[in-house]
Amino acid sequence: MRWVRHLPRASWVSGLGRAPQPPDERIPFLIHRSWPFKGEHPHGPPRAFIPHRGSSAGSAPPSRSSVGSAPPSGRKEKLFGSISAAEAIQQHRRNLAEWFSRLPREERQFGPTFALDTVHVDPVIRESTPDELLRPSAELSLEHQPTPAGLPPLALSQLFDPDACGRPVQTVVLYGKVGTGKSTLVRKMVLDWCYEQLTAFELLIPFSCEDLSSLGPAPASLCQLVAQRYTPLKEVLPLMAASAGSGMLFVLHGLERLNLNFQLAGTGLCSDPEEPQAPAAIIVNLLRKYMLPKASILVTTRPSAIGRIPSKYVGRYGEICGFSDTNLQKLYFQLRLNQPDCGQAAWGAGVSATPAQPDNLVQMLSRNLEGHHQIAAACFLPSYCWLVCATLHFLHAPTPAGQTLTSIYTSFLHLNFSGETLDSTDPSNLSLMAYAARTMGKLAYEGVSSRKTYFSEEDVHGCLEAGIKTEEEFQLLHVFRRDALRFFLAPCVEPGHLGTFVFTVPAMQEYLAALYIVLGLRKTTLQRVGKEVAELVGRVGEDVSLMLGIMAKLLPLRALPLLFNLLKVVPRVFGRVVSKSREAVAQAMVLEMFREEDYYNDDVLDQMGASILGVEGPRRHPDEPPEDEVFELFPIFMGGLLSAHNRAVLAQLGCPIKNLDVMENAQAIKKKLGKLGRQVLPPSELLDYLFFHYEFQNQRFSAEVLSSLRQLNLAGVRMTPLKCTVVAAVLGSGRHALDEVNLASCQLDPAGLRTLTPVLLRARKLGLQLNSLGPEACRDLRDLLLHDQCQITTLRLSNNPLTAAGVALLVEGLAGNTSLTHLSLLHTGLGDEGLELLAAQLDHNQQLQELNVAYNGAGDTAALALARAARKHPSLELLHLYFNELSSEGRQVLRDLGSATGGGARVVASLTEGAAVSEYWSVILGEVQRNLNSWDRARVRRHLELLLRDLEDSRGATLKPWRKAQLLRVEGEVRALLEQLGGPRS
Repeated sequence: MRWVRHLPRASWVSGLGRAPQPPDERIPFLIHRSWPFKGEHPHGPPRAFIPHRGSSAGSAPPSRSSVGSAPPSGRKEKLFGSISAAEAIQQHRRNLAEWFSRLPREERQFGPTFALDTVHVDPVIRESTPDELLRPSAELSLEHQPTPAGLPPLALSQLFDPDACGRPVQTVVLYGKVGTGKSTLVRKMVLDWCYEQLTAFELLIPFSCEDLSSLGPAPASLCQLVAQRYTPLKEVLPLMAASAGSGMLFVLHGLERLNLNFQLAGTGLCSDPEEPQAPAAIIVNLLRKYMLPKASILVTTRPSAIGRIPSKYVGRYGEICGFSDTNLQKLYFQLRLNQPDCGQAAWGAGVSATPAQPDNLVQMLSRNLEGHHQIAAACFLPSYCWLVCATLHFLHAPTPAGQTLTSIYTSFLHLNFSGETLDSTDPSNLSLMAYAARTMGKLAYEGVSSRKTYFSEEDVHGCLEAGIKTEEEFQLLHVFRRDALRFFLAPCVEPGHLGTFVFTVPAMQEYLAALYIVLGLRKTTLQRVGKEVAELVGRVGEDVSLMLGIMAKLLPLRALPLLFNLLKVVPRVFGRVVSKSREAVAQAMVLEMFREEDYYNDDVLDQMGASILGVEGPRRHPDEPPEDEVFELFPIFMGGLLSAHNRAVLAQLGCPIKNLDVMENAQAIKKKLGKLGRQVLPPSELLDYLFFHYEFQNQRFSAEVLSSLRQLNLAGVRMTPLKCTVVAAVLGSGRHALDEVNLASCQLDPAGLRTLTPVLLRARKLGLQLNSLGPEACRDLRDLLLHDQCQITTLRLSNNPLTAAGVALLVEGLAGNTSLTHLSLLHTGLGDEGLELLAAQLDHNQQLQELNVAYNGAGDTAALALARAARKHPSLELLHLYFNELSSEGRQVLRDLGSATGGGARVVASLTEGAAVSEYWSVILGEVQRNLNSWDRARVRRHLELLLRDLEDSRGATLKPWRKAQLLRVEGEVRALLEQLGGPRS
């Protein structure tokens, strides 16, 4: 995670030398909430940084860090003790704190009041020796080496303690691979000083080596560099030179960005901080202790650049080892996911209480860390802990507009690789992310195409070393192995796969494979050769064509015109080869999206949650992977990477995707989706298909492709707030009507109904059964029915606890609705009060044709009142009243009323109509069969026994053999249901 990204000198001057400027999108990642000084904390108590000393197992509870809390004993008074100098330093503190308090865009997703102050956990720092640094390492041995005996982990407060021989330490080099938390440690140290917790140093001056390298060889003095970036320190500069740097701490972040030359022939000696020279020369003389010899220096760098500073100038080396203890990981997740302020914003109003609330998430994640060692191996890197939290927040909290899963992964890479070059000494200045996309992307895509997630050393070597021919390329590979390989690959710790490697998180493999494709890095031999030939022909084509034209006039050679035409054809042939290649990629992507083998999996969002939280998902157990790996995120990431936002971020990482390629890829995908996208998909696969369109973020594309969608069947899919947002974003702007929207058993809540309103307005048949919708949801249903664009003709609300209070709201919607013809309120807890409300208000609606209020616990009086109102209704044709608490006399009265002549609605209260079987007997028994597992079995058994008695009475009362046979058949169906319920067989 980067501290400063492409900040020119003007940015430092305007940001730190004057009043704070409005935040922009290019804020450093090292940031901090700004507290007023003099002990005032308007937003609550001071921040609680969590230090780690040694093993975190059994450690003390979190407490405020005391980095350098005690000044050296020999210091009697402050060196910058004058009033003007003290005011300048205090202003410098405020400016630094204000600068680092600004949240980058990637962190704003966690809520408007989210602050990084309360989520810092110190990673493990292991002291190392120069001998260890010189010892050759096994480059592909990704496992972290244990701490040698006698060298315990270092706390931040111990970095500048005397060494084992009692010698003072003035220069400390902290090194770590990408993602281990170098930037976060620097941020913590700087901000500790800002809040007067780092009292060992009177003045702290941070420098970004990326910023210094952007200056090039232009000469400037140290005083000029400081004054340009920290204007208030102009008053202190003379004292800095006079004190030889005593009481000062220089922080040099990202040394790998500077090319340092410690040879006297390359960098001369200079002790004057006002002498102009190249920035690299100033840093060399600071590290030599020739300039400001009493100043302390903290350097952070990647492992490949450690050797740029001779070891004789370094007092202590510290390797940042990340969260090598799962207790540190748990502590990080607990602090990050239990933010009190942003919790209200993220989990606030409109979201029902579910197991996805922060406390439950932390508990589930902690259990998975204990039982699933692979996710613990991934969270060894603090950066991946951030990715886990961001993914959980995306899955379970209200989603900010425009945020996608692909954008989270792209932002994650942007935080870690923005501005990073592979090797600053290499003239190619190759982006580290571009190199990773070429090498790790190749490995990821080969794994996806061969359906494997475990890679041997030979597999990794083959992808890393493919095409390497020169010494410079080998040097780049060496740098990548030391600095970034562990970021992407982790040793597999699953039983049966030890000794192999996996991508740090499974979704990263699919993301990199998709990136490898959309960047056009996958080329066949025909494409590579064809491109070279086409370029060659294009360069010499005009000259050769001119010569052939002259020769054809002078010599009677009939073959020359043929050669002339072939030269024109070659570029077109190559263009068709490229087009065919894109179509092949689109075909492979679409086939992966619609694989029938994946039809019975959970949707990809539930799969991601299961892989993090360890809940029931596509794998029965984290350590038991399926035989056939699932790569359903691969096509989704391909669509997401083609969106404009992700392309803009990738361009900043050195991975540009051309607009022409995007258009041609989109056309190829649309062509293939047009053929396969019309097939009927299972609910979970249909949601994945909609999620692909959501990630693509192209409404025009989605509207054209989804114009043929007429049925939206998501029955059984757990509709979280995110999934509701996905469906509403993709289908909400469409214009064509949906014949049916089935959202049965989706765990919908009122907030989900409100989110889905644009889609529900386009539905003709709407199924909301088995969703535990209560009276509060009826308010939204009323508004839906009263909407002037409502097209709903059939509304099924069965098996929801609406109660009479909910029906009181529904009848308001019925009174003003002009489209609804069929309404099912089966088993909704209406009781007598609910049926009486319907009876009183039924005449206010003039379009209703069928009303089902069966199994609602209503008695004879309420049922008879509703039946009489239904008989008077001008359009109602059918009223279902079976399975209510009706007496034998009540059922007889309703049967007589339903069979009476004179028009009006038919009333279905039993399986019989007089001495004959009701023509709706299959409907009644079908409802019982469908709801057998969700209804009260004892109550259903009692109703079935009453119906069986009616059938037996009717059979005894008729003399017609065909009626007896029909009654016996229905009796057999009822007895079969009673057997399923454990009732009597005869």
